[in-house]
Amino acid sequence: MRSGDYNAAVDFVDRNVAEGRGDKPAFIDLERALTYGELGDAAARVGPMLTRLGVRRENRVVMILLDTVDFPVLFWGAIRAGIIPVPLNTRLTADQYRYVLEDSRAKVLFVSEQLLEVAEEAAAGLDMLKCIVVVGKESGNRPRFDTLLNAEEPAPPADTRADEVAFWLYSSGTTGMPKGVMHVHTSPMRTAKYSGQRLLGIREDDVIHSVAKMSFSFGLGNAVTCPMSVGATTVLYPERPTPKSVFDLLARWRPTMFYAVPTFYAAMLAEADIHGPITGFERMRLCVSAGEALPAHLGESWRARFGLDIVNVVGSTEMLHFFIGNRPDAVEYGTSGRPLDGYEVRLVDDADSDVGDDEVGELLVRGDTSANGYWNQREKSRRTFMGEWTRTGDKYIRRPDGMLTLCGRTDDMFKVSGIWVSPYEVEAALISHPDVLEAAVVPAQDTDGLVKPKAYVVLKNGPAPHEPGRFLYEDLKTHVKRAIGPWKYPRWIIFMETLPKTPTGKIQRYLLREN
Repeated sequence: MRSGDYNAAVDFVDRNVAEGRGDKPAFIDLERALTYGELGDAAARVGPMLTRLGVRRENRVVMILLDTVDFPVLFWGAIRAGIIPVPLNTRLTADQYRYVLEDSRAKVLFVSEQLLEVAEEAAAGLDMLKCIVVVGKESGNRPRFDTLLNAEEPAPPADTRADEVAFWLYSSGTTGMPKGVMHVHTSPMRTAKYSGQRLLGIREDDVIHSVAKMSFSFGLGNAVTCPMSVGATTVLYPERPTPKSVFDLLARWRPTMFYAVPTFYAAMLAEADIHGPITGFERMRLCVSAGEALPAHLGESWRARFGLDIVNVVGSTEMLHFFIGNRPDAVEYGTSGRPLDGYEVRLVDDADSDVGDDEVGELLVRGDTSANGYWNQREKSRRTFMGEWTRTGDKYIRRPDGMLTLCGRTDDMFKVSGIWVSPYEVEAALISHPDVLEAAVVPAQDTDGLVKPKAYVVLKNGPAPHEPGRFLYEDLKTHVKRAIGPWKYPRWIIFMETLPKTPTGKIQRYLLREN
């Protein structure tokens, strides 16, 4: 073998079989369980299947797949063959899918049967696309994934290199069309060691469930790479999760590690009051949150209700998984934590000069899991990937002891009376009010043209009233003044039924700013 030869699929799949886990369940969904041995056999058939479909080395194949055991088969099988899988969020529109299909120049589209109609609309008339393969039983006149796979014999892995691109993830973003983020073969195992093993202490006997789906970097690390790095088991849920469905899943499988975003933890707490007796936490030892800042009140309420802390972590599609986090044995609510082993961070001003402690600055991160860049977006790549450093677009503040606290996206931060205001801080204060479920804060101008906070609030007790009581309106303002300071309170409060969010649970504040 040449120096530098490495195939991620061999390390994650074949190695587990070689180490004696062939009969152990790797993935479990609502209908099937897939052992490491079965995963290895199926993944080794994907390469010959793709070759028969006209796909060659380094070509792309798009995956619009629900979270079932077929996902890791296709994902690792393509990587094993030196072909690049491109998993996509299953909740995009036909126009968004078409954009990605054209942008990636995918040769084959694999789609879950439930999503075939929107996929066919997106793919209509695309000459580059050779065919659509359906994952499921009802395929119409399209070829079925299981039939094609069963017709092949296992083949050896491709002779790939460590620095070769292995897969793409399209960043969900908060504005505009997504960007194709290119990751190399070595990055998944490195993230698994840095975040899963060293920070969270994931073990072979763990059972994992992630509300975040496998098509996102957070979900891919939670449900696939971190568990498989130690031979653990992941429970998958293909449908759109609700607090009730997740409570039911926890009761059935009793996982030991659980991952979700802050808004989902809040929804679970609200559901717990009406769900009845809560079970499924008997073996739980870790709950993890990412995607947005975790409000201190939410973490404290979760601990009081379930006896478990929520470990807040920070990651990005560009860095593949998380790179900042609270330590499980030293959770400090209201903070983001410190850099993980394997990563360094800087806080810089608008001129990219380092700022001091207790000053707001944009976060740059350095680590060997950074992406190669964005596909076909050179200028954006140059702005984000600055040599060894990656620009995150997030504003942070650092204490003298190194603890970091998220202030907001660069585009979301604003000044009131010359002082930086973090939308997250105001939102956290609002959410700590007993009547508030969710909140989003954006800047707005008053009649004098001065910038002040404007809040959009979702109440706990059902849809927002058309004419909320003046008492509640003023009580929320007073609550924020007492919690974080008199100049930070929202001058306007708009009550809403829901807040606009990305599929990963991030609030789309830009849509609220446009109102």
